[in-house]
Amino acid sequence: MPNLLIIEDDAAFCQMLQKFLTKHGYEVETSFTAPDAKSKFGKTNFDLILTDLRLPDYDGIQLLSDIKEVSPKTQVVVMTGYAEVGTAVNAMKKGAFDYISKPFTPDEIVMILDNALKVEANPTQVATSVVQEIKENSKQKSANPAAEKVDLKSIVKGVSDASKKLEDYIKLVAPTNMSVLITGESGTGKEVTAKAIHDNSKRKDFNFIAVDCGAIPKELATSEFFGHIKGSFTGAVEDKIGNFEAANKGTLFLDEVGNLSYENQIQLLRALQERKIKRVGSTKEIDVDLRIITATNEDLTEAVEKGTFREDLFHRLNEFSIQIPSLEERFEDLMLFAENFLNKANASLDKNVGGFSPEVWEAFQEYHWPGNLRELQNVIKRAVLLTTGDEVQMDALPREVLQPKEREATVENFSKSEFEKDRIIKALKKTNFNKSKAAKLLQVTRKTLYNKINHYNLDL
Repeated sequence: MPNLLIIEDDAAFCQMLQKFLTKHGYEVETSFTAPDAKSKFGKTNFDLILTDLRLPDYDGIQLLSDIKEVSPKTQVVVMTGYAEVGTAVNAMKKGAFDYISKPFTPDEIVMILDNALKVEANPTQVATSVVQEIKENSKQKSANPAAEKVDLKSIVKGVSDASKKLEDYIKLVAPTNMSVLITGESGTGKEVTAKAIHDNSKRKDFNFIAVDCGAIPKELATSEFFGHIKGSFTGAVEDKIGNFEAANKGTLFLDEVGNLSYENQIQLLRALQERKIKRVGSTKEIDVDLRIITATNEDLTEAVEKGTFREDLFHRLNEFSIQIPSLEERFEDLMLFAENFLNKANASLDKNVGGFSPEVWEAFQEYHWPGNLRELQNVIKRAVLLTTGDEVQMDALPREVLQPKEREATVENFSKSEFEKDRIIKALKKTNFNKSKAAKLLQVTRKTLYNKINHYNLDL
């Protein structure tokens, strides 16, 4: 197992990289400061060192020289938020193996590190090739600002346990023909998950049709689902293919399925059982072969108990269920999602914002994101629109992120021990176990937090 040292003053980003690379077969140590890093690479012969060039307490180029002086054979990959040719040249002259600018994707950093293990780099040769590559990329970026962006349709693969479990479920159920019921809070990405299931299924070469059941009037639902023929009702001026026909051989995704009327539920159940439909106004039956994926942020089991949702339809739709975790439950992935949305915003707004200021990252980490991924995406797109420099600054964030309201849960004021313990653990994880920040997030004093940690015997 290759051993790797990450030198990065952004603790959240550093620890995220550590977890990600550990899962990819690296033995990883971290340093948040140059003195600590020098102590570690002075005692340990690392196979690889990944270091930020812009450290607050030390010159990154000098640190690179220090590394090479102590351990000439250690491959060093440097990273920075500023893709400057001059900086790259200097880094390569000092013996860096490669150079990567933030934000970067997990796949990119893994590829570079894997290559660094395989190649005994010639510094001069590497410097020439990397500088040439940066120059070529600069030319392309000038001609097309979105040219360097990653595939925006790709799914962001998280490093948190919740994201890994979600990914495993998608891979497990996608190749089957089972109906899938996706549940989760609003804004968690239920349609993205449904599309991922379709894209990994045998039906991927056919249509993926997404329908928002909450936006369809009860009177038009039959026509929307099954189509109609010309003259079948007022306003039917021509034949129309319904969603079931459009999705034939592919996947039909019904979002907010709990909003369907009881009558529409009966029609949907019949179509799923018989795999045949009739257009409104027609007596001809049409065979359909499709997969159904549904989603809701409501509790359908409760709706079944109340009698507002048919039990037989529920079981038909719920052959396999997937609960989408909230953004809070996969908080370790916040940076990955933010960088992905930054790329999307840059591409759609024709801008080239390079990243987020440390203050913005801290605000992102302290906010609880009740709107989940949708809210994060909207906040970042707005911020990119307002940003005129290289980084998103605090003044580009909306008021609710800058001044988050106290959550309703805090009103309970630790009334239940298990709830209290869970909140403390979550707050500590969010703040990378910074007790001052955790106390601020929990809205208690440091002394109170220490007492609670001792009371619950939390092993930190």
